[in-house]
This record gives sequence, structure tokens and C-alpha cells, in this order.
Amino acid sequence: MTLPPPDVVELAERRARARTDRDFAGADALREEITAAGWIVRDTPGGGFELTAKPPFEVWPTVASIPVSAVLVDISHPHSPPGEAPTGAAAAIMDDPTAPGGMIETALTPAGTPSMIASQLLWDGSSATSRIDELIAEHQEPQVEVPEFSVSAGLVVDGWPDDLRACVEALMVHTTARVIALDLGDVDGAGRVLHELAERYPDRISEWHVAEKPHWRGGSAGWGAARSKLLHLDDAEMHVVMETSTIVEGDAITPLVTALQADGVAAAGWRGANPAGDGHQWEDAGPGEVTALLGYLFAVRRATALGAGGFPERARFYRNADLEFSLSLPGRLIVPEKDLPVRQERHRGYYDVDAAYRDKESRRTYERVLKRLRATP
Repeated sequence: MTLPPPDVVELAERRARARTDRDFAGADALREEITAAGWIVRDTPGGGFELTAKPPFEVWPTVASIPVSAVLVDISHPHSPPGEAPTGAAAAIMDDPTAPGGMIETALTPAGTPSMIASQLLWDGSSATSRIDELIAEHQEPQVEVPEFSVSAGLVVDGWPDDLRACVEALMVHTTARVIALDLGDVDGAGRVLHELAERYPDRISEWHVAEKPHWRGGSAGWGAARSKLLHLDDAEMHVVMETSTIVEGDAITPLVTALQADGVAAAGWRGANPAGDGHQWEDAGPGEVTALLGYLFAVRRATALGAGGFPERARFYRNADLEFSLSLPGRLIVPEKDLPVRQERHRGYYDVDAAYRDKESRRTYERVLKRLRATP
């Protein structure tokens, strides 16, 4: 391991003192000097710090600091005519640090602007094409149309690089989904493995890295905030929530996306659960409609997820946060009838996290789950 030079250590010590004195502007300036010198500084409990050599990829200080700008379209109404306000989540969304969750809905472009004129031309062209298609269709046998959707698998990278590699390689082989991954703190070199994979599959993998380590591994990055950031960074219509311990052995993504085409379905997943008794216990649910989907693997319409507020920001740990997110979705949750080609490896987030921490954070989130259940008619 390369040791930082004395001048960089001195900068980090000055930054720690600035933070203690609540001189955050000065601390940020010193962080920039440390970064320019080729090092990354991470805060540790008790006002300390940790220095690591700067990796060969861009690193943002925190999950919240990654800029977001995206346009969401409600794919249930993909061809709303110009001038007609789309419903639901069909609106422009832009980054706004003053808005709740950093997102705010903006007004539609006024009629007569260049973008509106272009939209009108596109609408007129698509309408003309549709009329021609109708005439052709009158002289052809009817065909079943299978819509195609853009799909991304979202991964939170929290260490265990071998698991990450196995998960991503399986996705590359067995599916056509893109991968959008958020690396929290390059724990155990997992961020570097992500970068290697992104260089190998540049058209399939988008990578984001932050200096923040996961809360469940001694850092400050929460599970809910990281998951919501992935939703905002994604631009696909369908967003797949997936753990790196989940390995696909075939195309397990397409059946989930297909299930989302049924009326009123908000999300579809590999495994589901229903509350038992007074809601203090949950039991595995078979195929069909379920109360909640488990976070090992499920697909959701991205606009629907963002419209519901994203993932629970207060959930610092994954456990029970998938239940809380499921209960926030406005629609039916489905486990497909057919078994999916998926296997589950050791779930590190449960077995390899401090048990006392795991139980404390799980209870904290589950209290909110119970409140939601009691509020449900």
C-alpha cells in the first residue's frame, strides 16, 4: 500500500481541523487541494480521516453531490400531442438542490419555441406515418405487436468485488439490459473492478463512484439515498433493482418487463412477500399478486418509482427498505408465474454485516413499514 506524502497528510490534518471549527468552505478547498495532489480523503468517525491514492476514474465526494438532470416520459402515454399536458409522471424533471429529494417538476415548453415547433413536426410526421401504416395493415394478416423498452439494471456496489464481477458478467451474457452502477467508497477494490468492467463493456455499463462508504460498512452513504440516486441517473424506461449476490443464469429480465405490461402493474419481481397476522411477520409469497417485492431482483417503471418519491431516503440499510418502497408504489406488484433462471449466492448484506447494526437498522425501517400497513385500507 502506497503511503501518502507528508504534505498531503498535512493538508488532510488542516482539513480535519477546519471541519471541527465548522469552516466547511475551507474544508472543501483543502479537499480540492488533496484531490489535485492525487489523493482521496475520507472522513472517519471521531473527526479523523483516511487517505487513499486517487483511482483512475472520477470520484464524487458524496452520493448527494452527483449532479442529476433527466427527462421522464410516462410510457403509458408515449405520444401525447404537443400542447396537451401529459398526465402522471410525463413531465420534465431537473436537478434542484432546494427541492425535496433534489428534484422539481418544471413547466412544459411554451408553444412557439423552437423545441415546440420541432415537437409539432415530429408529431405531424408520426401521425402521417401512422395513417400509412393503417392502410398497409388493412391488406396484411394481423400481427401481435411486442413493444420494446429500454432497461437498466441498477447496482449498488458496496465491496465484495468477486460478487460484483460474477453478477455483471452474467448480465452481459444472458441479457441485453444496460448496467448502471454506483460504487460507494471503492471498498475492497470493488470500485476498481467496476471500472475494469465498464472499460470492457463501454456500451453496456455506466459507472459512478463516490468517496462515501456505505453506512453498513462504517461510512455515511445510505441504501435508500444510493438507490434513489441510481433512479435519477438512469434514463431507461424500466429500472431493475438488483443485488450483486443475485446471479442470472438466463434472461430473467424480459419476463419481469413483460409482466409490467399488464394493466395496473407497477413492479414485477423474482420473489415476493405478504404480511402474516398483525404484520409483524412476513411470509414468502408464490406467483401472482403480492404485497411487497424483495430487493434481490425486481423491475419497476422508472417514472412510477420517481413519482412515488423514489426509495426511502431514511433507510440507511437495505433490510425492510424493499418492503417500505413496495408499499409506496401506486399499483399492483406481481411475481411472474414462471420460475426465473436466477440463483442467489451468499447475501453479504445480511450475513457479513455486524449483527447488532443489522438488527438495529432493520427495526428502525420496519417501524415505518408497520405505520404504512396500518394506514392501508
